[in-house]
Amino acid sequence: MAVLTTKEIMEIIPHRQPFMLLDAVEELTPGVRAVAKKCVSYNEPFFQGHFPNEPVMPGVLIIEALAQTGAVTVLSEEENKGKTVYFAGINAAKFKKKVVPGDVLMLETEIVRKKGPIGVGKATATVEGKVVAQAEITFAIS
Repeated sequence: MAVLTTKEIMEIIPHRQPFMLLDAVEELTPGVRAVAKKCVSYNEPFFQGHFPNEPVMPGVLIIEALAQTGAVTVLSEEENKGKTVYFAGINAAKFKKKVVPGDVLMLETEIVRKKGPIGVGKATATVEGKVVAQAEITFAIS
């Protein structure tokens, strides 16, 4: 059962369609960790051009979905409500498997360091329990 629905997520982070990449948040410990879900549909606008005969979710959008998961984690903290989280860096990104229509992408981001408005999240995306992408995401809160 979801802790947060898409509507509730949009009350926390500023993303909207077609760039909202989270369908639900399954687990949330504000400021610490979140696990979100994205049900990948053939109707996603990016599949029209990536790639027409072999639809593959772009890796940068998987990383963005992980960042949105991290944003929910950080912006759920009382002192950060109403703020925005921005990318400040992406390190050690690895893509291990294609994500295709019909996949349920599970997105986990854990905040591992935070000093003032800058922090780092360890992010992992899985499909059916297998890692498809991972990265270290640096963010800035404004």
